[in-house]
Formats: sequence, structure tokens, C-alpha cells
Amino acid sequence: MALGAFGAHALKTRLAPELLAVYHTAVQYHFWHALALVGVALAWPHAAQTWLRVAGWLFVAGLVLFCGSLYALAFGAPRQAGFATPLGGLAFILGWLAFAAAAARL
Repeated sequence: MALGAFGAHALKTRLAPELLAVYHTAVQYHFWHALALVGVALAWPHAAQTWLRVAGWLFVAGLVLFCGSLYALAFGAPRQAGFATPLGGLAFILGWLAFAAAAARL
């Protein structure tokens, strides 16, 4: 929430529109996958913990690689920092598959 508000107010006049869009994409994915981590925690007592552990770590990896690289790019990191973005996206996808595998074992 704070990152979104920071982007909407403090960065609106400081970043070019295309970089602000990159920042907002990072915030949006950060928000949804933070909620996914809450879902992992809530499912922990009820589902296959091995798959949930895998899902949780993949979500964390996605947050660091995907969101982190987008935040870095928005703040002026070299374009090479973007190499991590698709790896983070893959981590998110695999995290959702692991979460689904845990749910399927209920």
C-alpha cells in the first residue's frame, strides 16, 4: 500500500510516464503476490506443506527478481537489470503451480 501511494504521489512528477508505468506494474505484482504468501500461510495447516513451502519460496523469488528488477529499472538501473524480470515471472508461475498442487492434495 505504501509503495503504491509513494508512486502515486512522490514519483508522479519525478519519473517519466513509461518508468512510472514500470513502477506501477512492480507494485501491482508485489501486492498480489504478497497476498499469495498470506494464502500460503493460511493454507499451511490444511494442505501439503512440501508444496506450500515450494510455493512460498517461489513467490519470494518472484518478488525479488520480478518486482525488484522492475523497481530497479524504474529508478534508473541499467537495462541489463531487466534480465531478472522474466526469471521472476517464471518463479511466479511455478509458485502458482506449486500452490495448486498443494490445494489438489486437500
